[in-house]
Amino acid sequence: MDALERIREQVENNAVVIYMKGTPQFPQCGFSMRAAKALQECDQPFAYVNVLQDPDIYENLPRYADWPTFPQVYIEGELIGGCDITLELHASGELKRLMEQAHARNGAAA
Repeated sequence: MDALERIREQVENNAVVIYMKGTPQFPQCGFSMRAAKALQECDQPFAYVNVLQDPDIYENLPRYADWPTFPQVYIEGELIGGCDITLELHASGELKRLMEQAHARNGAAA
């Protein structure tokens, strides 16, 4: 399976997923750290992909949704954005609402 197909499967099979440098517990860049923290503060499960451990994902993810930077947050298969947009949505309460709705529609899976 090629990288774009794997990305599509990850995005479609997880209600919420963040592609980040590192992990939520051990982020490898400040932007990834802040975006993952915003997701964690919503008290909803989410999946993550450490792009530093998968060179094919790292190389191809920017082409998937035409978004050049990391992190990238997807909710219900749609690109929400990177760090700045995620933080804005979190500050307004919209991020938590979107995550809750995604889980309500898709069950409890991340």
